[in-house]
Amino acid sequence: MDRKQSGKEIKEIYLAGGCFWGTEKYLSLVKGIEATEVGYANGRTENPSYEDVCTSETGHVETVKLIYNPATISLEYILKLFYDVIDPLAKNRQGNDIGLQYRTGIYYVDEKDKEQILNSLQSLQKSYDKPIAIEVEPLRNYYAAEEWHQKYLDKNPQGYCHIPSRKFSQAKQAIDPSVLYQVKSKDVLKNTLTDMQYSVTQENATEPPFQNAFYDNFREGIYVDVTTGEPLFVSTDKFESGCGWPSFSKPMKSESIHEVTDRSHGMERIEVRSNVGNAHLGHVFADGPRESGGLRYCINSAALIFIGKEEMEEKNYGYLLPLLD
Repeated sequence: MDRKQSGKEIKEIYLAGGCFWGTEKYLSLVKGIEATEVGYANGRTENPSYEDVCTSETGHVETVKLIYNPATISLEYILKLFYDVIDPLAKNRQGNDIGLQYRTGIYYVDEKDKEQILNSLQSLQKSYDKPIAIEVEPLRNYYAAEEWHQKYLDKNPQGYCHIPSRKFSQAKQAIDPSVLYQVKSKDVLKNTLTDMQYSVTQENATEPPFQNAFYDNFREGIYVDVTTGEPLFVSTDKFESGCGWPSFSKPMKSESIHEVTDRSHGMERIEVRSNVGNAHLGHVFADGPRESGGLRYCINSAALIFIGKEEMEEKNYGYLLPLLD
C-alpha cells in the first residue's frame, strides 16, 4: 500500500522474526523506517489477546508492522537486514522462543512486492543446503498488540531480547546504498567529472603515481566514490606503501566494492570496482602489511572524494564517525 505522509511516499510491510520485542527495536533503528508497531497477524480469530496467541491455537504470529520511505530505503534492503537477525532454517522457533506464534514470515499488502520478496528468498536459499522456513503470504489480518508490548525495549532496556546487542549498533549505521547513492548517466558524469576522473572511473585508466591528490594524504576522514558518494574506505585503514597511489588494507565494508579478473596489458590482476556506481577504482594486491591482513588496495585518487572528519556530519556522513574512534 502506497500512501503519502507529510509529503513523502510511504509503504508498509509486515515481518515476523520470533519475539516481536527485539525485532521491532532492531528495525526501528534503521534509517528510512518511519514507524514500527507490534501486533498479531494472519490468524483465525479476531482481536486476539497476548494470552490467546501464546496458546498457539489462534494461528496468529507475532509480527512487526513497518512503515518505510522507499526514497530512503528499499524493500530489498529491509529484507536483507531482517534475514541478518533470524535463523532462516528454524521452524516455529527463534532463539529460546518456541511455538507457532514465533514462526518467521513476510506478509505483504502490495501485490507488486510479492515477486521481489520471492526473488529475495531465492537468493537467500543459495546460502543454505536445507530449505528455509520463512513463509510468504499476503496480509490477511493484523491486530495491534497490547500497549505494554509497544516499544517494549525502550520502556525496559534490560528486558528479554533474542537479538544480540551488536546487531542494534549495526542497525543504527545501516544505510541502503542503492537508494542513497544514485548512479548517474555517462552523459552526466562526462559533464561533472574532470577528464582524469572520467577516464579512470569509466574507461579503466590509471592516473600517474605520486601526481595525484591523496597518495600522501593521511588526515582523518573517509574516502567516497566520486561518481555516487558511496563510502568506500576509511583513513584508519590507509597506509604508506611507497607505490605512489592511495593504499588501503581493506574497504570500509566488503559489500562496498566488488572484484573482477583483469587480464589487460598482458597481466592477470584483480580489479576493484565500486558496488553501486560500478566505477573502476584500482586493483588489489597481496603485498600489504601482514598485521592488517596482507592486502593492498591500490586505488586511484581520481576515483575518490575525501571527506575530512570535521566535514562528515555536515555532509551527511556523521553516522560513520565511530569508525574513526
